[in-house]
Amino acid sequence: MLKGYLNRNKIEAGCDEAGRGCLAGPVFAAAVILPKDLFHEGLDDSKKLTARQRTQIRQFIETNAICYGVSSADNFEIDEINILNASYLAMHRAIEKLDTKPGHLLVDGNRFKPYPDIPHTTIVKGDAQYLSIAAASILAKTYRDEYMRKIHMIHPEYNWQQNKGYPTAEHRNAIHESGISPFHRRTFRLLPLQYRIDFK
Repeated sequence: MLKGYLNRNKIEAGCDEAGRGCLAGPVFAAAVILPKDLFHEGLDDSKKLTARQRTQIRQFIETNAICYGVSSADNFEIDEINILNASYLAMHRAIEKLDTKPGHLLVDGNRFKPYPDIPHTTIVKGDAQYLSIAAASILAKTYRDEYMRKIHMIHPEYNWQQNKGYPTAEHRNAIHESGISPFHRRTFRLLPLQYRIDFK
């Protein structure tokens, strides 16, 4: 069973991101403050849930959270400052959107760029340990998936509605056949070395 908080006497926001390992699209992040006594048996790490479960639980989170923020850093920012810093940027932007200022941040992972005036704790696999981080993982994942479905309509050749920009064989074959879109991350290895690729 996931824990409700690390510091009971502080307002805590869970933070997580989605899309770091993708070849295309933004990295999304969410920050969520939940009531201390909140319970939902299905609220868990987004990777353990089906797409339908994530959508249903997202509605529960958005209805019952004290507040939440979702934001992103696009592929151009990723290429400019690297994916790690872009993930921090997206999380900072999500925190800025919170209507209530948290007294502490619970951040999934082992590294984080400190947010001004708010202490934080990084937790490896925190989305499988704390409800607020799990909630953030669900929001970040579902919002990003929605975005990828939208840009799939612009570039259906990559089938982003299915692979969401991740480096599947199908996605890489589409890059080889159709080239790079404006949404691809050009600093990533988009194709194996044996392929030649035109960045124009």
